[in-house]
Amino acid sequence: MRRKDGREKSGSRWVIKIELIVLLAFVCVAISRELESKTTDSAWQEEADGGREADTGEAIEVSSTGDYIKWVEFHVTCEALAAAYELDVASCQEEVHLDWIELLACVGARHGGKFGSGSVREIGETAEKLRGKETTMEKLTEDMEYYEYYLEAYSAVLSGMVGEFSLKENGQWKKYYGLKAFSPIAKGFDYSHYDDFGASRSYGYSRPHLGHDMMGQIGTPIIAVESGVVEALGWNQYGGWRIGIRSFDGKRYYYYAHLRQNYPYAEWLEEGSVVTAGDVIGYMGHTGYSVKENVNNIETVHLHWGLQLIFDESQKEGNNEIWIDCYELTKFLYRNRSEVSKIEDSKEWRRVSEMEDPEVEKHCKMDTPMIQ
Repeated sequence: MRRKDGREKSGSRWVIKIELIVLLAFVCVAISRELESKTTDSAWQEEADGGREADTGEAIEVSSTGDYIKWVEFHVTCEALAAAYELDVASCQEEVHLDWIELLACVGARHGGKFGSGSVREIGETAEKLRGKETTMEKLTEDMEYYEYYLEAYSAVLSGMVGEFSLKENGQWKKYYGLKAFSPIAKGFDYSHYDDFGASRSYGYSRPHLGHDMMGQIGTPIIAVESGVVEALGWNQYGGWRIGIRSFDGKRYYYYAHLRQNYPYAEWLEEGSVVTAGDVIGYMGHTGYSVKENVNNIETVHLHWGLQLIFDESQKEGNNEIWIDCYELTKFLYRNRSEVSKIEDSKEWRRVSEMEDPEVEKHCKMDTPMIQ
Protein backbone atom coordinates (compact mmCIF):
# COMPACT_ATOMS: atom_id res chain seq x y z
CA MET A 1 0.00 0.00 0.00
CA ARG A 2 2.76 2.40 0.87
CA ARG A 3 4.51 1.72 -2.41
CA LYS A 4 1.26 2.35 -4.24
CA ASP A 5 0.63 5.57 -2.33
CA GLY A 6 4.19 6.66 -3.06
CA ARG A 7 3.73 6.06 -6.76
CA GLU A 8 0.45 7.99 -6.68
CA LYS A 9 2.07 10.90 -4.86
CA SER A 10 5.05 10.80 -7.20
CA GLY A 11 2.75 10.71 -10.23
CA SER A 12 0.72 13.56 -8.80
CA ARG A 13 3.86 15.67 -8.36
CA TRP A 14 4.86 15.04 -12.00
CA VAL A 15 1.40 16.04 -13.18
CA ILE A 16 1.67 19.27 -11.20
CA LYS A 17 5.14 19.94 -12.61
CA ILE A 18 3.95 19.35 -16.18
CA GLU A 19 0.96 21.64 -15.63
CA LEU A 20 3.26 24.33 -14.24
CA ILE A 21 5.61 23.97 -17.24
CA VAL A 22 2.66 24.22 -19.66
CA LEU A 23 1.30 27.24 -17.79
CA LEU A 24 4.72 28.91 -17.81
CA ALA A 25 5.07 28.26 -21.54
CA PHE A 26 1.61 29.75 -22.16
CA VAL A 27 2.54 32.85 -20.13
CA CYS A 28 5.79 33.23 -22.09
CA VAL A 29 3.94 32.97 -25.40
CA ALA A 30 1.37 35.52 -24.24
CA ILE A 31 4.07 37.94 -23.13
CA SER A 32 5.91 37.44 -26.41
CA ARG A 33 2.78 38.19 -28.41
CA GLU A 34 2.05 41.25 -26.32
CA LEU A 35 5.56 42.58 -26.89
CA GLU A 36 5.27 41.85 -30.62
CA SER A 37 1.92 43.62 -30.72
CA LYS A 38 3.37 46.67 -28.97
CA THR A 39 6.30 46.70 -31.35
CA THR A 40 3.94 46.48 -34.32
CA ASP A 41 1.69 49.20 -32.88
CA SER A 42 4.74 51.36 -32.26
CA ALA A 43 5.96 50.87 -35.82
CA TRP A 44 2.48 51.65 -37.17
CA GLN A 45 2.29 54.73 -34.98
CA GLU A 46 5.69 55.91 -36.19
CA GLU A 47 4.50 55.45 -39.76
CA ALA A 48 1.28 57.35 -38.99
CA ASP A 49 3.20 60.11 -37.24
CA GLY A 50 5.51 60.29 -40.22
CA GLY A 51 2.46 60.80 -42.39
CA ARG A 52 1.28 63.64 -40.22
CA GLU A 53 4.72 65.23 -40.32
CA ALA A 54 4.61 65.07 -44.11
CA ASP A 55 1.15 66.60 -43.96
CA THR A 56 2.58 69.58 -42.08
CA GLY A 57 5.49 70.32 -44.32
CA GLU A 58 7.78 67.40 -45.17
CA ALA A 59 6.19 67.27 -48.62
CA ILE A 60 8.59 70.00 -49.70
CA GLU A 61 11.75 68.32 -50.92
CA VAL A 62 14.90 69.40 -52.73
CA SER A 63 15.52 67.96 -56.17
CA SER A 64 17.90 68.56 -59.03
CA THR A 65 15.31 70.86 -60.57
CA GLY A 66 14.76 72.92 -57.44
CA ASP A 67 12.31 73.05 -54.53
CA TYR A 68 8.68 72.28 -55.21
CA ILE A 69 5.84 70.51 -53.45
CA LYS A 70 5.88 66.75 -53.92
CA TRP A 71 2.81 65.73 -51.95
CA VAL A 72 -0.55 67.25 -50.98
CA GLU A 73 -3.57 65.97 -49.09
CA PHE A 74 -6.63 68.20 -49.37
CA HIS A 75 -8.87 67.74 -46.32
CA VAL A 76 -10.71 71.08 -46.38
CA THR A 77 -14.41 70.45 -45.72
CA CYS A 78 -17.27 71.84 -47.76
CA GLU A 79 -18.37 73.85 -44.71
CA ALA A 80 -14.93 75.42 -44.28
CA LEU A 81 -14.71 76.22 -47.99
CA ALA A 82 -18.14 77.87 -47.86
CA ALA A 83 -17.35 79.90 -44.72
CA ALA A 84 -14.05 81.24 -46.08
CA TYR A 85 -15.56 81.91 -49.50
CA GLU A 86 -18.50 83.90 -48.11
CA LEU A 87 -16.15 86.04 -46.02
CA ASP A 88 -14.01 86.70 -49.09
CA VAL A 89 -16.97 87.80 -51.22
CA ALA A 90 -18.56 89.88 -48.45
CA SER A 91 -15.33 91.83 -47.94
CA CYS A 92 -14.28 92.21 -51.57
CA GLN A 93 -14.98 95.97 -51.54
CA GLU A 94 -13.93 96.62 -47.95
CA GLU A 95 -10.65 98.12 -46.80
CA VAL A 96 -9.60 94.73 -45.45
CA HIS A 97 -10.32 92.14 -48.11
CA LEU A 98 -10.31 88.66 -46.58
CA ASP A 99 -8.65 86.19 -48.92
CA TRP A 100 -10.43 82.82 -48.60
CA ILE A 101 -7.31 80.79 -49.42
CA GLU A 102 -5.27 82.61 -46.76
CA LEU A 103 -7.99 81.95 -44.17
CA LEU A 104 -8.03 78.24 -45.04
CA ALA A 105 -4.22 78.02 -45.05
CA CYS A 106 -4.09 79.65 -41.61
CA VAL A 107 -6.43 77.04 -40.12
CA GLY A 108 -4.71 74.26 -42.04
CA ALA A 109 -1.31 75.27 -40.69
CA ARG A 110 -2.62 75.29 -37.12
CA HIS A 111 -4.01 71.77 -37.31
CA GLY A 112 -1.77 69.89 -39.71
CA GLY A 113 -4.22 70.14 -42.58
CA LYS A 114 -7.16 68.73 -40.61
CA PHE A 115 -10.50 70.55 -40.58
CA GLY A 116 -12.66 69.51 -37.65
CA SER A 117 -16.02 70.63 -36.33
CA GLY A 118 -14.54 73.87 -34.97
CA SER A 119 -12.96 74.97 -38.25
CA VAL A 120 -15.84 77.22 -39.35
CA ARG A 121 -15.86 79.00 -35.99
CA GLU A 122 -12.08 79.40 -36.14
CA ILE A 123 -12.27 80.86 -39.66
CA GLY A 124 -14.87 83.35 -38.42
CA GLU A 125 -12.79 84.36 -35.39
CA THR A 126 -9.71 84.86 -37.54
CA ALA A 127 -11.71 86.98 -39.96
CA GLU A 128 -13.03 89.18 -37.13
CA LYS A 129 -9.50 89.88 -35.89
CA LEU A 130 -8.39 90.84 -39.39
CA ARG A 131 -11.46 92.98 -40.08
CA GLY A 132 -11.07 94.76 -36.74
CA LYS A 133 -7.41 95.43 -37.56
CA GLU A 134 -6.34 93.72 -34.33
CA THR A 135 -3.72 91.94 -36.38
CA THR A 136 -2.68 91.04 -39.92
CA MET A 137 -2.33 87.70 -41.65
CA GLU A 138 1.44 88.20 -41.67
CA LYS A 139 1.53 88.61 -37.88
CA LEU A 140 -0.94 85.76 -37.29
CA THR A 141 1.13 83.33 -39.28
CA GLU A 142 4.70 84.47 -38.61
CA ASP A 143 5.28 81.65 -36.11
CA MET A 144 3.47 78.99 -38.15
CA GLU A 145 6.25 76.88 -39.59
CA TYR A 146 4.15 75.40 -42.38
CA TYR A 147 1.81 78.24 -43.30
CA GLU A 148 3.64 78.96 -46.56
CA TYR A 149 3.34 75.30 -47.53
CA TYR A 150 -0.42 75.24 -46.97
CA LEU A 151 -0.85 78.58 -48.70
CA GLU A 152 0.94 77.30 -51.80
CA ALA A 153 -0.82 73.92 -51.73
CA TYR A 154 -4.31 75.38 -51.26
CA SER A 155 -3.61 78.08 -53.84
CA ALA A 156 -2.73 75.36 -56.33
CA VAL A 157 -6.15 73.78 -55.72
CA LEU A 158 -8.35 76.88 -55.47
CA SER A 159 -6.73 79.93 -57.06
CA GLY A 160 -8.68 79.77 -60.31
CA MET A 161 -12.09 79.43 -58.69
CA VAL A 162 -12.88 82.85 -57.24
CA GLY A 163 -12.44 86.24 -58.88
CA GLU A 164 -13.95 88.72 -61.31
CA PHE A 165 -16.17 87.70 -64.21
CA SER A 166 -19.01 89.13 -66.31
CA LEU A 167 -22.44 87.74 -67.14
CA LYS A 168 -24.61 88.82 -70.02
CA GLU A 169 -28.00 89.97 -68.76
CA ASN A 170 -30.67 91.46 -71.06
CA GLY A 171 -28.05 92.04 -73.71
CA GLN A 172 -25.71 93.88 -71.35
CA TRP A 173 -22.52 92.64 -69.68
CA LYS A 174 -22.53 93.00 -65.89
CA LYS A 175 -19.42 92.52 -63.76
CA TYR A 176 -19.36 90.30 -60.66
CA TYR A 177 -16.91 89.05 -58.07
CA GLY A 178 -17.38 85.56 -56.68
CA LEU A 179 -17.33 81.89 -57.54
CA LYS A 180 -16.53 81.43 -61.22
CA ALA A 181 -15.89 77.68 -61.03
CA PHE A 182 -18.73 75.25 -61.66
CA SER A 183 -20.00 71.84 -60.65
CA PRO A 184 -18.97 69.27 -63.30
CA ILE A 185 -22.63 68.22 -63.70
CA ALA A 186 -25.08 70.61 -65.41
CA LYS A 187 -27.95 72.17 -63.48
CA GLY A 188 -31.16 70.14 -63.47
CA PHE A 189 -29.45 66.76 -63.92
CA ASP A 190 -29.52 64.40 -60.94
CA TYR A 191 -26.53 62.45 -59.72
CA SER A 192 -25.36 60.53 -56.67
CA HIS A 193 -21.88 60.34 -55.19
CA TYR A 194 -19.86 59.44 -52.12
CA ASP A 195 -16.22 59.78 -51.08
CA ASP A 196 -14.54 57.01 -53.07
CA PHE A 197 -11.05 58.51 -53.32
CA GLY A 198 -8.38 55.87 -52.77
CA ALA A 199 -10.76 52.91 -53.23
CA SER A 200 -9.27 49.86 -54.94
CA ARG A 201 -9.37 49.43 -58.72
CA SER A 202 -8.23 46.26 -60.46
CA TYR A 203 -8.60 46.64 -64.25
CA GLY A 204 -5.18 46.28 -65.85
CA TYR A 205 -3.41 46.35 -62.48
CA SER A 206 -4.22 46.98 -58.84
CA ARG A 207 -4.33 50.72 -58.11
CA PRO A 208 -6.18 53.28 -55.99
CA HIS A 209 -9.02 55.39 -57.38
CA LEU A 210 -7.54 58.86 -57.85
CA GLY A 211 -10.67 60.79 -58.74
CA HIS A 212 -14.30 61.31 -57.85
CA ASP A 213 -17.22 59.38 -59.37
CA MET A 214 -20.62 61.02 -59.95
CA MET A 215 -23.32 58.53 -60.98
CA GLY A 216 -26.07 59.70 -63.33
CA GLN A 217 -27.77 59.13 -66.68
CA ILE A 218 -26.26 58.61 -70.12
CA GLY A 219 -26.02 61.92 -71.98
CA THR A 220 -25.92 64.15 -68.89
CA PRO A 221 -24.03 67.32 -69.95
CA ILE A 222 -20.56 67.56 -68.42
CA ILE A 223 -19.34 71.04 -67.50
CA ALA A 224 -15.88 72.61 -67.45
CA VAL A 225 -15.13 73.28 -63.78
CA GLU A 226 -12.58 75.99 -64.57
CA SER A 227 -11.47 77.90 -67.65
CA GLY A 228 -8.42 76.48 -69.38
CA VAL A 229 -6.93 74.77 -72.42
CA VAL A 230 -7.81 71.28 -73.69
CA GLU A 231 -4.60 69.22 -73.43
CA ALA A 232 -6.02 65.74 -74.04
CA LEU A 233 -8.97 64.48 -76.04
CA GLY A 234 -9.55 60.92 -77.15
CA TRP A 235 -9.52 57.31 -76.02
CA ASN A 236 -7.75 55.86 -73.01
CA GLN A 237 -8.22 52.19 -72.13
CA TYR A 238 -8.84 53.06 -68.47
CA GLY A 239 -10.89 56.24 -68.82
CA GLY A 240 -12.60 55.51 -72.13
CA TRP A 241 -13.44 58.71 -73.99
CA ARG A 242 -11.88 61.42 -71.84
CA ILE A 243 -10.95 65.10 -71.71
CA GLY A 244 -7.98 66.72 -69.99
CA ILE A 245 -8.08 70.49 -69.39
CA ARG A 246 -5.16 72.50 -67.97
CA SER A 247 -5.69 75.72 -66.02
CA PHE A 248 -4.06 78.84 -67.43
CA ASP A 249 -1.56 79.02 -64.57
CA GLY A 250 -0.56 75.42 -65.28
CA LYS A 251 -1.18 74.28 -61.69
CA ARG A 252 -4.36 72.24 -62.23
CA TYR A 253 -5.18 69.46 -64.66
CA TYR A 254 -8.87 68.52 -64.80
CA TYR A 255 -9.64 65.00 -65.99
CA TYR A 256 -13.14 63.98 -67.17
CA ALA A 257 -13.55 60.28 -68.08
CA HIS A 258 -15.97 57.52 -69.18
CA LEU A 259 -17.83 59.83 -71.56
CA ARG A 260 -20.68 58.72 -73.81
CA GLN A 261 -20.25 56.09 -76.50
CA ASN A 262 -20.45 57.41 -80.11
CA TYR A 263 -21.01 61.03 -79.01
CA PRO A 264 -18.66 61.84 -76.11
CA TYR A 265 -17.74 65.49 -76.71
CA ALA A 266 -19.22 68.86 -77.52
CA GLU A 267 -18.89 69.27 -81.31
CA TRP A 268 -16.64 72.33 -81.11
CA LEU A 269 -14.13 70.76 -78.73
CA GLU A 270 -10.65 69.74 -79.88
CA GLU A 271 -7.12 69.65 -78.49
CA GLY A 272 -5.93 73.22 -78.01
CA SER A 273 -9.46 74.61 -77.55
CA VAL A 274 -9.85 77.31 -74.93
CA VAL A 275 -12.84 76.64 -72.68
CA THR A 276 -14.64 78.97 -70.30
CA ALA A 277 -15.79 77.68 -66.93
CA GLY A 278 -19.42 76.58 -67.23
CA ASP A 279 -19.15 75.45 -70.88
CA VAL A 280 -20.63 72.10 -71.90
CA ILE A 281 -17.62 69.97 -72.87
CA GLY A 282 -19.02 66.45 -73.09
CA TYR A 283 -21.64 63.90 -72.06
CA MET A 284 -21.80 61.24 -69.36
CA GLY A 285 -21.42 57.58 -70.32
CA HIS A 286 -19.67 54.39 -69.26
CA THR A 287 -16.89 53.84 -71.80
CA GLY A 288 -13.51 52.43 -70.87
CA TYR A 289 -11.68 49.36 -69.54
CA SER A 290 -10.85 48.29 -73.07
CA VAL A 291 -7.94 48.65 -75.47
CA LYS A 292 -10.55 48.80 -78.23
CA GLU A 293 -12.06 52.25 -78.74
CA ASN A 294 -15.68 53.20 -78.13
CA VAL A 295 -16.50 50.25 -75.88
CA ASN A 296 -18.86 50.33 -72.86
CA ASN A 297 -17.05 48.11 -70.35
CA ILE A 298 -17.88 50.15 -67.26
CA GLU A 299 -20.93 48.72 -65.46
CA THR A 300 -22.22 51.95 -63.91
CA VAL A 301 -22.94 55.11 -65.90
CA HIS A 302 -20.94 57.88 -64.26
CA LEU A 303 -18.51 60.73 -64.66
CA HIS A 304 -15.05 60.22 -63.22
CA TRP A 305 -13.50 63.61 -62.65
CA GLY A 306 -10.11 64.18 -61.13
CA LEU A 307 -7.95 67.13 -60.17
CA GLN A 308 -4.19 66.80 -60.52
CA LEU A 309 -1.83 69.39 -59.03
CA ILE A 310 1.33 70.26 -60.95
CA PHE A 311 4.13 72.21 -59.27
CA ASP A 312 6.76 71.04 -61.75
CA GLU A 313 6.29 69.59 -65.26
CA SER A 314 8.04 66.40 -64.17
CA GLN A 315 4.89 65.70 -62.11
CA LYS A 316 2.52 65.72 -65.07
CA GLU A 317 2.88 62.00 -65.82
CA GLY A 318 4.61 59.18 -63.99
CA ASN A 319 5.22 58.22 -60.37
CA ASN A 320 5.24 61.79 -59.05
CA GLU A 321 1.63 62.68 -59.88
CA ILE A 322 -0.42 64.47 -57.21
CA TRP A 323 -4.18 63.82 -57.29
CA ILE A 324 -6.44 65.16 -54.56
CA ASP A 325 -9.70 64.01 -53.02
CA CYS A 326 -12.43 66.10 -54.72
CA TYR A 327 -15.44 64.96 -52.66
CA GLU A 328 -15.74 68.02 -50.39
CA LEU A 329 -14.83 70.32 -53.28
CA THR A 330 -17.60 68.75 -55.39
CA LYS A 331 -20.12 69.42 -52.62
CA PHE A 332 -18.97 73.04 -52.44
CA LEU A 333 -19.24 73.52 -56.22
CA TYR A 334 -22.86 72.36 -56.15
CA ARG A 335 -23.78 75.97 -55.33
CA ASN A 336 -22.72 76.99 -58.86
CA ARG A 337 -24.25 74.72 -61.52
CA SER A 338 -24.31 75.75 -65.15
CA GLU A 339 -27.81 75.96 -66.63
CA VAL A 340 -28.00 74.39 -70.09
CA SER A 341 -30.50 74.05 -72.93
CA LYS A 342 -30.86 71.49 -75.71
CA ILE A 343 -29.98 72.52 -79.25
CA GLU A 344 -32.91 71.50 -81.43
CA ASP A 345 -32.52 68.53 -83.78
CA SER A 346 -29.16 67.57 -82.27
CA LYS A 347 -27.57 65.72 -79.37
CA GLU A 348 -25.87 68.93 -78.25
CA TRP A 349 -26.47 71.02 -75.16
CA ARG A 350 -25.12 74.51 -74.52
CA ARG A 351 -24.95 76.89 -71.58
CA VAL A 352 -27.79 79.35 -71.12
CA SER A 353 -25.94 82.22 -69.47
CA GLU A 354 -22.95 83.66 -71.32
CA MET A 355 -19.94 84.38 -69.14
CA GLU A 356 -16.71 86.26 -69.73
CA ASP A 357 -13.69 85.24 -67.69
CA PRO A 358 -10.88 87.84 -67.76
CA GLU A 359 -8.38 84.97 -67.56
CA VAL A 360 -9.63 83.64 -70.92
CA GLU A 361 -9.17 87.04 -72.55
CA LYS A 362 -5.72 87.40 -70.99
CA HIS A 363 -4.65 83.97 -72.21
CA CYS A 364 -5.94 84.55 -75.73
CA LYS A 365 -4.07 87.87 -75.95
CA MET A 366 -0.86 86.24 -74.78
CA ASP A 367 -1.35 83.33 -77.17
CA THR A 368 -1.95 85.55 -80.18
CA PRO A 369 1.28 86.04 -82.17
CA MET A 370 2.36 89.66 -82.64
CA ILE A 371 2.14 90.94 -86.25
CA GLN A 372 5.38 92.57 -87.31
